[in-house]
Amino acid sequence: MTNEPEEGLILLVEDSEADVRVTRRAFKKAGVDNPVEHCADGRRAINYLLLSKRPDGARRPSLVLLDLNLPGVDGREVLRTIKHNDAFRTIPVVILSTSDDERDVQDCYDLGANSYLKKPHDLDGFVAAMQSLSEFWFRAAELPA
Repeated sequence: MTNEPEEGLILLVEDSEADVRVTRRAFKKAGVDNPVEHCADGRRAINYLLLSKRPDGARRPSLVLLDLNLPGVDGREVLRTIKHNDAFRTIPVVILSTSDDERDVQDCYDLGANSYLKKPHDLDGFVAAMQSLSEFWFRAAELPA
């Protein structure tokens, strides 16, 4: 038996503390009050997800925001782990990266990413992106239980 997902819980997998602060600030300015758990690298993200399978473990996320360029286990491996595991494959994964390289975009979709967002360069762009992301994934889309 796995933990039920917490209503709208977002797992933010990001190694840059500055980007974590900007993302949290953008969520706040956009009026997004979903709970956010943060993992600073790919190994921690995978461990977090494994713990979410235990009845007494971590809260299961409803959405994963995943950076690609992580130390150690990179974002592609985290994405591969999520999408190749029956317990996690239905969790939507949104890639949030500075890369706009077409190969990165294609690789992520080939691995099962649900969408790919290039990180905006300014706070206003970040706020708009996080508001759109929240409105789509938590208001418009039907997510599995």
